Amino acid sequence: MKQKWTRILPVLAAVLPLLAGCGGGSGKAQGPTEITIWEQRDPQEKGVMEKVLADYEAQHPDVKVSLVHYDTENLRTQYQTAALANGGPDLVYGPSDQVGPFSVLEIIRPMDEFLPGEDWSRFLPAALDTLDGHVWSLPDQVGNHLNLLYNTEVVAKPPETFDEWVEIARKAMTTGADGRTERYGLAFEFNEPFWLVPFLTAYGGWVMDDANRPTLDTPAMVKALTFVNDLREKYRVVPRECNYQLMDTMFKTGKAAMIINGPWSFGDYKKAGVPFALARIPRATPGGPWAAPMIGTKGYSVNVNLDKSKEGAIRDLLHYLTSEKVTARFATELAILPSVRAAYDLPGIKNDALLQASLEQWKVGRRMPVVPEMRAIWDAMRPQMQSVMNGSKSPEDAARDMQKDALDKIADMNR
Repeated sequence: MKQKWTRILPVLAAVLPLLAGCGGGSGKAQGPTEITIWEQRDPQEKGVMEKVLADYEAQHPDVKVSLVHYDTENLRTQYQTAALANGGPDLVYGPSDQVGPFSVLEIIRPMDEFLPGEDWSRFLPAALDTLDGHVWSLPDQVGNHLNLLYNTEVVAKPPETFDEWVEIARKAMTTGADGRTERYGLAFEFNEPFWLVPFLTAYGGWVMDDANRPTLDTPAMVKALTFVNDLREKYRVVPRECNYQLMDTMFKTGKAAMIINGPWSFGDYKKAGVPFALARIPRATPGGPWAAPMIGTKGYSVNVNLDKSKEGAIRDLLHYLTSEKVTARFATELAILPSVRAAYDLPGIKNDALLQASLEQWKVGRRMPVVPEMRAIWDAMRPQMQSVMNGSKSPEDAARDMQKDALDKIADMNR
């Protein structure tokens, strides 16, 4: 029998202000059917989503759809809290790795049961993550993966190996009259383990084995942590301190020649007028495996507390949001890879250089596990990676402690 993870939940009292206007409860609604979606889209994505929903509501005046935004971490905790208290939204939208905890907690419905007649063949096979024999999320996009972005006015040809990467980054560096660095060769978020994974896979490592046991205390992890730290301490091509906001600003203002970022950022850089292109994140050595960022999906899951009177409207909305037309709109406006096969035959996608370059990175990516253990592994990796970057721990000690912490966290979850 599945065990509910009460240990990882916030205090349920926090849910009280969230329940008003949410999807739980019973009884037939009066007037238009009101559908609430909790999501974690970035501002550019959310803007397109609002236009998509406006079009839908114009065609369906009997339906009103409301969006409630959270960042990714708050979305998970708030949804868990609300759904366990018999509340929450009608739909929750987010990345595939939230499926593990939500399904174990039994707070989302199996999508293959909610949509029994669904034509699953219309989706790319890699878009459908299954757990315990069920599909738990209806995807509208695939990828959600990291790429190498480079300023084409500074970098003529992207690197293919780590050594080339360091050499190109060094050549891109500039200093001012006072000796301070004005442009760095590379910037990326080195406080979050999602950005560590491509380095790990380039050295042949991965985060877990086929039995969902963590595989973090390995030579590959030590090499990955060492190289990431060397980019700052030895080669000095990245800033001393760098988080997502700083990296993003540096690339927009020409103060970073290359960054590592995902498709959620492309639209914003285009809007800012940054002259950029995409490339695969390099290999560690010539002939070695390409760096494989985690790839996943983002999609919609149905609240277990959904009012039965809304089921028909929800099914219709889900088919619209995952249609060829809508997924292609996100692709052409924001360079987000669609989950629907037919969208790739459209000229606007076939002839889009940015989308095709992103697709090339996606092809060598590795699917993010949607099992609950992944959450514990992220939480174990993060502080140890940060300890290496702040100089308080060696890569060897960090890799060892990552493994121990991950095993302890998984044991705690399963008690």
